Amino acid sequence: MGKNVHVTKHPSGGWQVKGAGNQKATKVTETQKEAIKAAIPIAKNNKSEVVIHGTDGKIRDKDSYGNDPVPPNDKRN
Repeated sequence: MGKNVHVTKHPSGGWQVKGAGNQKATKVTETQKEAIKAAIPIAKNNKSEVVIHGTDGKIRDKDSYGNDPVPPNDKRN
């Protein structure tokens, strides 16, 4: 399983897609929705998770695109 992909506020405005532990953003977008859309193919390619942070920096959601040994509890996707 690869690095998780985080969607967070960008320091200079907008939202960023950033691999766990990376210094630089992979992509910067105007909206969180655009950042999530950009993060999904990266997470699928890495077989990892998209970790979505709110404006306060706290994790508000996670979506796994790896090989989960256990089926998901949520049925939204």
